Amino acid sequence: MTDLDRVLVLAGGISPEREVSLRSGRRLQEALVRIGVDAEVRDADADLIDALTDDAPAVVFPVLHGVSGEDGTVREVLDLLGVPYVGATPDACRVAFDKPTAKAAVAAAGLSTPASVTLPKEAFHDLGAGQLIARIVQRLGLAVVVKPRAGGSAFGVSYVAAAADLPAALMTCVGYHDWALIERAVTGVEVAVGVIDTADGPVALPAVEIMPASGVYDYAARYTAGETRFVVPARLDPRAAAAAADAALTAHRVLGLRDLSRTDLIVDHAGTVWYLETNIAPGLTETSTWPMGLAGAGLDFAVACRDLAAHAMTRAGR
Repeated sequence: MTDLDRVLVLAGGISPEREVSLRSGRRLQEALVRIGVDAEVRDADADLIDALTDDAPAVVFPVLHGVSGEDGTVREVLDLLGVPYVGATPDACRVAFDKPTAKAAVAAAGLSTPASVTLPKEAFHDLGAGQLIARIVQRLGLAVVVKPRAGGSAFGVSYVAAAADLPAALMTCVGYHDWALIERAVTGVEVAVGVIDTADGPVALPAVEIMPASGVYDYAARYTAGETRFVVPARLDPRAAAAAADAALTAHRVLGLRDLSRTDLIVDHAGTVWYLETNIAPGLTETSTWPMGLAGAGLDFAVACRDLAAHAMTRAGR
C-alpha cells in the first residue's frame, strides 16, 4: 500500500441528499483517521477550487450524492485541476447517473431490466396526462414504480398499484427531476451488490438482502436505524447469488466504472435477476449497504477505503 499524504473527503453539496452525504463523509473521515491517515472533510462549495489550488491534497475521495455529486460535474472539475480522486470518470458518471441510459447499456449486455417508459413532465401537460397514463398502464400493467430519471436515496420514488394514483406519483417525482421513469414493478428479494476494484480486478461483495419494516425501502427505511433488516449474505440459492454478483460486475464494467459501485437488483421467485440501477458513489453511513458488503466479505471498511485512495494516487502517477 502506497503511503498516503492528506486525503480530502468531499461531502455535502446542494442536492436533497446533502445530509446523507455529510453522514457518509464523517464516517469515512473518522475511519481513515483511526488507522493513521491524515483525512479531512470538506464541502463542495464556492471556495472549493481555491482550496484545491492553494493546498492540493494527495487525493480526493468524493462521497457526494445526487446531482453535481454523481453526474460527473465535480469529477470534471477535479480533472481540470489535476487532482487525483477515487471513483468513476466524468463520462462514466454521466452514463450511470442517468437511469434510462444505464438500463439500456446493461440490457444490451444481456441483463434483465424491467420494462419502462421515460417522459418529461411537459409531455403530460402538452399531450394530455389522462391519455398518456392510460397508454402507460396498457403497456406496463400495474403495479409500477415511478422514479426520477436521476437521483438517489429514494427521493421522489413511489410504488403505484392503481392507475388513479399515478398522477400524484408523477407530481411527486417531477419535484425532484423534470423527467419521470415509470418502470414495471418486480416482486422478489431486493438486494444490493457492491463492487470494489482490487489489484486483481473488480470483485463483487456479498449481496445484502433488504427487508424494510414498512415494506417500502424509502428514505426513512434507508437511513433510520432499526427501520430495515439487512441480511448479509442475502438468503439466495447459490445460482441466484452467483447471477446477482455477475450482474453487478457486468454493470460495473459496461458502465465504465472504477474503484467502487453498488448495483440494486431484485431476484424474482423464478430466480431471474432484474437490474434496477447502479450507484457510482454508494452511501457509506452506518445503514448503507456497500460497507455491509465489505464486512460480509471480511474486509475492513477503513483499510479498503484507504487502499482505494492509495490506488487513485498511484494511478495519477504520484
